[in-house]
Amino acid sequence: MFVDEITIKVVAGKGGDGCTSFRREKFVPMGGPDGGSGGRGANIIFQVDEGLKTLVDLRYKKIIKGQKGENGKGQNRNGANASDVVIKVPAGTTVIDSSTNLVIADLVGDVKEAIVAKGGRGGRGNVAFRTHNNTAPKFSELGEPGEEKTLKVELKMIADVGLIGFPSVGKSTILSMISKATPKIAKYHFTTLSPNLGVVKLQDGRSFVMADLPGLIEGASLGVGLGHKFLRHAMRTKILAHVIDMGGEEGRNPVEDYQVIRKEIEEYSEKLARKKEIVIANKMDLEGAIKNLEEFHRAYPNLEIVEVSSVNNTGFSKLILLLADTLLEIDDNELYQEDEMEGHVIYKYENKKPFKITKVDDVWVLEGEELEKLFKMTRFDEAEGVLRFARKLKGMGVDEELLRLGAKEGDEVQIEDYIFEFKE
Repeated sequence: MFVDEITIKVVAGKGGDGCTSFRREKFVPMGGPDGGSGGRGANIIFQVDEGLKTLVDLRYKKIIKGQKGENGKGQNRNGANASDVVIKVPAGTTVIDSSTNLVIADLVGDVKEAIVAKGGRGGRGNVAFRTHNNTAPKFSELGEPGEEKTLKVELKMIADVGLIGFPSVGKSTILSMISKATPKIAKYHFTTLSPNLGVVKLQDGRSFVMADLPGLIEGASLGVGLGHKFLRHAMRTKILAHVIDMGGEEGRNPVEDYQVIRKEIEEYSEKLARKKEIVIANKMDLEGAIKNLEEFHRAYPNLEIVEVSSVNNTGFSKLILLLADTLLEIDDNELYQEDEMEGHVIYKYENKKPFKITKVDDVWVLEGEELEKLFKMTRFDEAEGVLRFARKLKGMGVDEELLRLGAKEGDEVQIEDYIFEFKE
């Protein structure tokens, strides 16, 4: 089964908890703290497997979770890091964060793997908090939660040339005649339900990959028919080989067919519309093909057109050579711009508080990534840990902001599902 798009939830492993421990040995008074730190939680990694051609293995995995890191122990023993979770995917896989719509990874070329969700760092043991002023801290940290994301995973197949055009114009036949691919061929629309790849080899030793892509119809850019499948996979191609039924076998007008397909491409993606294009005038053996070709030339005098006939097996040598020579002139271009990639987003400094306060009924609700992370890593069963949490909140400006908004001593303050009492 060919699957080229799935949505999946990934939850990286939580970091191991730090340990609160003190050295207890005979003849060693004032042994001091010796609690070790926790290990890192498991990362979720997508890794290219060249043998895979579909995302079908991920179709029934609704959620992927990583293991927690090992907790720290006494005697300064740090916990072990959790083993990463490695998910095999085909080359050409794009991973997008659904919440931001930014590309986390585009697994093509030299990029063979990427961390799509990072495991949480281990919580620090009490030995890590020892200072001159507090030589025996009686608290440690809990492990940091791992990243939790909903991912849109898309497969955009890797091919040098993409055969495009209406259904039943002969794309699959052309692919079968110039490569060793064996696509399904029949006299009805949408014979091709998924892209077919074939390797085209020239006598001079050169070769390139050609894809026969699902047929387009009007409205394809909006998802009508199989157009959305074609348009996604065409994004990686260097050349769009536009196959036109020049014989008008089904009473179609070649000029109008070309106009419809170009319109769908331009509406889907400006980047796709700018790709190098070659027109393959197919079915030149049919009556009326020469006349239709003359009209097509008049309508589009600047297009590069190659005449072929699958029945007579003519024109294919010229087509292969033209495609191979043209590919030499086209540079490799990145599919995504830097501002579309999560790793290249530049966060500008803004004088904003790292939290938000809202009042719901009579409760002050605190929200914010940094604040919530601090909350989740605090041990509230250790008095010193609670005091540190309070100091951190005050340092963030939470107390000051609550007072400014009108909070009074004794008011209830909520962080996630927990409620505290506000004290000035």
